[in-house]
Amino acid sequence: MRRQKVAFEPLQPGKVGMYVCGPTPYAPAHIGHAYSAISFDTIRRALTFLGYDVTYVRNITDVEDKIIKAANEAGEDSMALAARFADDYNRDMARFGVMAPTVEPRVSTHIAQIIELIQKLVDNGSAYESEGDVYFDVETFKPYGALSGQSLDDLRAGASDRELVEKNKKSFADFALWKAAKPGEPFWESPWGKGRPGWHIECSAMTHTHLGDTFDIHGGGKDLIFPHHENEIAQSQGAYGTSTFARHWMHNGFLNFGGVKMSKSLGNVFGCGQIAEAVGGEALRFFCVKHHYRSPIDFEVEEVRSPDGTPIGVRFRSLEAADRDLEYFYVTLQKIDAFVAQGGDAGEGPTQGTDLVAKAKEALADDINSPKVMAALHEAATHANKLLAEGKGMDKQVRRRTIAQLGRDLRTVGNALGILQGDPRTYLHERRGRLVARKGVDVAKVEALLAERAAARATKDFARGDAIRGELTGLGVELLDTPQGTDWRVHDDAS
Repeated sequence: MRRQKVAFEPLQPGKVGMYVCGPTPYAPAHIGHAYSAISFDTIRRALTFLGYDVTYVRNITDVEDKIIKAANEAGEDSMALAARFADDYNRDMARFGVMAPTVEPRVSTHIAQIIELIQKLVDNGSAYESEGDVYFDVETFKPYGALSGQSLDDLRAGASDRELVEKNKKSFADFALWKAAKPGEPFWESPWGKGRPGWHIECSAMTHTHLGDTFDIHGGGKDLIFPHHENEIAQSQGAYGTSTFARHWMHNGFLNFGGVKMSKSLGNVFGCGQIAEAVGGEALRFFCVKHHYRSPIDFEVEEVRSPDGTPIGVRFRSLEAADRDLEYFYVTLQKIDAFVAQGGDAGEGPTQGTDLVAKAKEALADDINSPKVMAALHEAATHANKLLAEGKGMDKQVRRRTIAQLGRDLRTVGNALGILQGDPRTYLHERRGRLVARKGVDVAKVEALLAERAAARATKDFARGDAIRGELTGLGVELLDTPQGTDWRVHDDAS
């Protein structure tokens, strides 16, 4: 509401109560859902990294107009459809390193709390019943519009008088807390007859149930500021008489494609499975945390066409670049692990240039500045690779301890962003499989040439071995000679 950075002061020292608006599961999750989930999971991880005990509540809105419409069209029970897509959503988010919430309340299991909250508002004059519907009376809440920066006069300019007549509302800005039952819709018994909750009241009931009248952080996408979050404030403070609902508001930026907001009508909505199969789930997360959570992200996608010009798919250019960057880190970790496994860790003692953790804490304490952390990660990885390659003029024991510590710090700070937690060999193997599929590499031919090269080297026919390396390069394959033997990867460039 202040439109500025403020010092974070939790209600209880060392503890954080955090609520994030979760999905309305009526269709498969897409990249926009993933971006929001990754943003707030990163904030949660960062707070934990900074020493806070975080209670993270993310709801499932399983009672809503879109769900009912989708279920009716599919001839399926709305609760069953919502449960199915909610399970799919959680599996998808896990692919992107999003941790399960501490509590995951669902609207359908909080109907009693919702009715109790609405009754409070009716009893104190903040809401009124009209032919089985119950509306919040916005005129009773004077601070309305403070979060979104809009006044009632501003909102009135675009209002329709017809809606007042059709819905029997007192004011254009009044919003539904309870909706009278209609044919083909799920319903529950209430003091106002059979019906179901409105959208906004659901989050107020769930935050109150799991975090209390006032809590520390409320998160969601910028598109939820108005009317959803504005209405949450009004009905929550109207019911419980508090001066503050959420003490800090955090909203993630929009995801754009070539400067255009994601939209189904524009055909730029991409599913989570499509993303994960193309570049792997961690590449999307890596791409997201390179940007500040409040900033808009421009996502580069390129249409792929056959020789005759027929569209045959898309390439996620931004994610492919992130995946190449991520590979650099995993190759670095693989080298460090091999170094340590050969007796490189020299135990306790001084190290040189291993201030990554301190830099990360300083950056994350400044409004979760993940891009600055990413820069520090790159600096540390570069330092590690330099030491692995030479380390001239440096004490051997200090060099060994430094390399080992850099490996631990890369993983520790990576965990604060939800990256670099996999086994390097597994990651690199899976990445190679994706590139093989995308670039059409003949794996059987590569393996045959590798076997021939090994035989040539065994007989000291190094000329033939070098020639085979050249053949493999022509196939887009790069050889990696490691202490465990020769491995290979597909040469990945921006072409």
